[in-house]
Amino acid sequence: MSIAVLKLHGIVQPGHQVASGLAPDSPYPAGTIALQTSHFLERGLDLGPYYAGTLNISIAPQQFQLLLPDYTFPDVQWIEGFDVETFSFLHCELRWNDCTAASLLYYPHPETKINHFQDPSIVEILAPRLEGIRYGDRVTLQFNPRAIAIT
Repeated sequence: MSIAVLKLHGIVQPGHQVASGLAPDSPYPAGTIALQTSHFLERGLDLGPYYAGTLNISIAPQQFQLLLPDYTFPDVQWIEGFDVETFSFLHCELRWNDCTAASLLYYPHPETKINHFQDPSIVEILAPRLEGIRYGDRVTLQFNPRAIAIT
């Protein structure tokens, strides 16, 4: 008997590069993920196995809705001078070429991130460093089908 999974196909897209700190005009030279990591660890989620930046995966024209995240952290004050934010995470598997990587869907709740627009057809993924992955590469994400809805 096999376990049911939801397979979602997408394409790696350029992001804002603020999560990794690689954007030349980023106000967070270390990157937002590096700044947030200790706050998530205090709440029980270790991001140590993942690269400190997100892969932006376009699933257009589809969009996703997170139904049952594995972790939700409300009211995270990850940087002084900004409002608190809510973050959710969902375990998933990323498949790219011959590589399979245990990963996390990273979801900063848009209602707590007023000044940042994220296209609803972009899935942000935290994964281990994947040498050679490029914009335009096709990937497959596998999720628990009860945890996420696709429209």
